[in-house]
Amino acid sequence: MAVSNPPPPSTSVVACACPIRAPSARTETPRAPPQTPARRRRHGPGGPYGPGHPRAGPPRHPLRPPPGRVTVEVAGINGSGCPQGTADVAAASDNTAFTVTYSNYLAQTGAGSGGTDFRKNCQLALRIHVPQGFTYAVARADYRGFAHLQRGAYGQERANYYFQGSAQTARSTHQFNGPFTDNWQASDQTDYADLVWAPCGEERNLNVNTELRVYGGTSGSQNLSFMSMDSTDGSVSTVYHFEWKECPAA
Repeated sequence: MAVSNPPPPSTSVVACACPIRAPSARTETPRAPPQTPARRRRHGPGGPYGPGHPRAGPPRHPLRPPPGRVTVEVAGINGSGCPQGTADVAAASDNTAFTVTYSNYLAQTGAGSGGTDFRKNCQLALRIHVPQGFTYAVARADYRGFAHLQRGAYGQERANYYFQGSAQTARSTHQFNGPFTDNWQASDQTDYADLVWAPCGEERNLNVNTELRVYGGTSGSQNLSFMSMDSTDGSVSTVYHFEWKECPAA
């Protein structure tokens, strides 16, 4: 008996009026090869510039002050705020800073004041001896004194410092407005990346410039205002804080 095969299953076709898009060409963006651990570690603590370069970044661990003795000597002094014999300098015993103490640094305006008394300044050239193999920068400076400012008057403390033969740093200005009768304090902080280091293997003076100004403003010409950065007992000093770094091997 003949056996007939079952008919094939019917297939329904759905018509679509969809536009036919030509396959677009894919542009492969080349990928940079992955950075190997060796490349990540190739820069030392000073970054790509090396630890002895002025633009070198901060070390991984702050460098402790070097062993040995740091000494500070006055190589030159000039200015109306520090007549000869009225400024003393000394290095801290732990090599973290040095201090400058003034005994006749006062600017004033008003009753009894001369025409140039409103402005006093001091320029110090300091010779700083450091242990061999190390260099330093001034990371922070703290200024202190006393001021008596009438209402409407104001006083300013200005400062900058730089190494002999180098460009001067920007001058900072701190202003105090009257009425004010009290001790005053101002600080200048420099970021590590912006520190200016003493050249390794060379002796260059560190020039320190400070200035006091007092303006009467609207207080009246007969009202005395003054601002000082001096100390009769040595208890008030300007403090310059060191940052240390090892010099690269010769």
